[in-house]
Amino acid sequence: MERTAQPLDADVLRTSLVGLWAQVDVVERTGSTNADLLAAAAAGAPDRSVLVAEHQEAGRGRLARTWVAPPGSGIAVSILLRPTGVPPSRFSWLPLLAGLAALDAVRELTSAPAGLKWPNDLLLGAEPRKVAGILAEVGDHARPAVVLGIGLNVVSSPPDQPGATSLAAEGGPTDRTAVLVALLTQLSRREAEWRDARGDPDATRLRADYRAGCSSLGSEVRVELPGGAVLTGIAEDVDRDGRLLLLDRAGHRRAVAAGDVVHLRKAD
Repeated sequence: MERTAQPLDADVLRTSLVGLWAQVDVVERTGSTNADLLAAAAAGAPDRSVLVAEHQEAGRGRLARTWVAPPGSGIAVSILLRPTGVPPSRFSWLPLLAGLAALDAVRELTSAPAGLKWPNDLLLGAEPRKVAGILAEVGDHARPAVVLGIGLNVVSSPPDQPGATSLAAEGGPTDRTAVLVALLTQLSRREAEWRDARGDPDATRLRADYRAGCSSLGSEVRVELPGGAVLTGIAEDVDRDGRLLLLDRAGHRRAVAAGDVVHLRKAD
């Protein structure tokens, strides 16, 4: 039996989240929450602004993919961060941090197995399938600004994501308002700790917790790089910059900053 999606409760979101976040805006429909918030950032929108849409028609994913979900099926939210005091060289941890916050929230909401596929795809279920994805984009203007876009399947998975899953399909909740509150509460906590440590992933438990939650580590993987090159090897670790450390069969170790990971098998 198909579950009925309930609309987001903007009043509950603001009551629960304003204070942790500067402002929380809910719109009925938009092309891309990331594009809207990047434009707002250029116009001076404050640090820790949040924009969520009931229906996102032209959402963007990593590596130029789309993320389009039917109305009421999931969460499409973007968050504007202006991490003053953090060196821009450490901004690379923000999308991994967001993935870890999503993992924290999902583990709070359901007992289904969950883990991260490097860098920040959230996998859920006994046979792990993608339930959430994250895209970080840097604003091109004077004041540093990073927009994190998070797409999370709650009631169902989009038809253009074959092989994906949803919280509901894995026995989790369908109340999107409660799920979004949990997600943004965890993200606020993780980001505040990271910012207080000036972006150092080892000054808090960020890198240690990421390692513990990343199911890619210890697995044989194929990494499809931007531009079409492909690497294979054992995903050994993530370094201080959040790059994946890949050990190939010849014993060469390479740090990968961006790419699409496919899990082949667990290492012996």
